[in-house]
Amino acid sequence: MDNSRKKENANKKFLTLVKKLVKSKTGIVGLIIVLTVCLMAVFAPIIAPYDPNKIETANMLQPPFWISGGELSHILGTDNLGRDILSRIIYGSRISIIVGLLSVLVGGLIGVAFGLIAGYYGGIADSIIMRLVDSFLAIPTTLFCIVFLTVLNPGLFTLIFVIGITNWVMYASLVRSQTLSIREREYVKAARTMGVSNYKIITRHILPNVFSSVIVISTLSVAGTIITESSLSFLGLGIQPPAISWGIMLSEGREHLATSWWLSTFPGVAITLTVLGIIFLGEWLRDVLDPRSRGMKS
Repeated sequence: MDNSRKKENANKKFLTLVKKLVKSKTGIVGLIIVLTVCLMAVFAPIIAPYDPNKIETANMLQPPFWISGGELSHILGTDNLGRDILSRIIYGSRISIIVGLLSVLVGGLIGVAFGLIAGYYGGIADSIIMRLVDSFLAIPTTLFCIVFLTVLNPGLFTLIFVIGITNWVMYASLVRSQTLSIREREYVKAARTMGVSNYKIITRHILPNVFSSVIVISTLSVAGTIITESSLSFLGLGIQPPAISWGIMLSEGREHLATSWWLSTFPGVAITLTVLGIIFLGEWLRDVLDPRSRGMKS
């Protein structure tokens, strides 16, 4: 009986979320964009019309098909090495999704753990962690990433790690503030009185109550991470060729921007649309999962 009730409650919650999504136009647009980019990343070898690194000198700097000199065989044109722009954009979505998700995962795990410790235990632990947060906030994120990537060897996993450790502070601050409030509630005090261990109190009573806020901030953080990755790759400190990212495409196209605008324009459009889609989806999640935002709007 308990299992059937849990399933019914889960189904009701899911239907409620779907109804709220249908009512939100921006939420639907964001979901469509995010799903499209994810499908592009997963099925890139099937969707992409060409090998993204295949050099064809005969097709160098071919414009999009609707411009004089363009061909339908290369819908968005080719770059200075004759590589198909559309194929490279499709494959570049993989880097954006991987870096975005894994960097947020790294930052989220570190920040949530520190936030729970600081908020629940307080005292010296709270002071040390919050001074670390203040120190990280005092350093510009981009400058921090540039310094670390200059010292270390630029690469995918290095980039994920560096971006991840710059994002943990916002999770720590958010989780700490909510934990300070939750630890004073009656059910937490009752659990302490009954001799429940601190670990169980944190994982069973506090973490589930801060999880929705973590999901919302994580979704919005992915958008910022994609922009950071593109910026660093544009500067030559992120993903390195022959790997493909939208930031690298922007960097490669800047030398030909005056005559071959499509080299940088289409990767820039891909970044903009992806970030907007994630922001729209994140705002919808905030409205659905964060009761405080609903209260402010009402």
